[in-house]
Amino acid sequence: MKKILIGFYILIIIGIIVCISNSDIFVKKNSKAIAAGGKVYSKNCLVCHGETGKGEGLNAGTALNNQNFLNTVSNKDLFNYVKYGRDGTGMPAYGPRLSEKDINNLVAFMRDWQTEENEFDFPKTISGNSERGEKQYNLYCLNCHGEAGAGKRKMGTALANPQYLKYTTDKQIWLTTAYGREETRMGPSLKGLDGVRQLSKEDITDIVSYIRTLKPKTDTPNDYLKPEPNE
Repeated sequence: MKKILIGFYILIIIGIIVCISNSDIFVKKNSKAIAAGGKVYSKNCLVCHGETGKGEGLNAGTALNNQNFLNTVSNKDLFNYVKYGRDGTGMPAYGPRLSEKDINNLVAFMRDWQTEENEFDFPKTISGNSERGEKQYNLYCLNCHGEAGAGKRKMGTALANPQYLKYTTDKQIWLTTAYGREETRMGPSLKGLDGVRQLSKEDITDIVSYIRTLKPKTDTPNDYLKPEPNE
């Protein structure tokens, strides 16, 4: 009798395991959105941002699968980046091309890349001296981001782009400057971190203040965000 009961309990346990494995209990709530977003990404984004989202595409694209980046932007930010694009660059506005559902699915797909919850130390108020910031920018940032934030191919974002200036907050610019983007050319700049540039919080605040004085440009260099020659 005891063996029969043990066998019965084993069958029950096996049945429970089978039911759980065939259910959606451990499936992410937005798994369908992520899967749909993956299809949108493959069709529209992969050529620039790469198969893994690390900017390794044929054309030059920002590394989206990046923990520092994903920890500084909201889903609304990602939605706006896709919908409105960046005038004068290889990043078109997808608002006229994709439905809001498609864009939201794409956002879910990108958000699924986030595997870490990073904590950042940043000033409560970001208001510095733009004249000092310009000097710091020309010394530390111009080589990649170009004169007056014009941007350079596969090197630095066009900071003077109107959509960048509109949809990127001072806090986001500060954090990106301070902590950089891991596994990219954009290393950390905050003093005490493992970066070549060792800038104080005040220095970075001054740079952000200078960037806010840039006049929006849509006439970025002709080679910005274009494929490398012979690729």
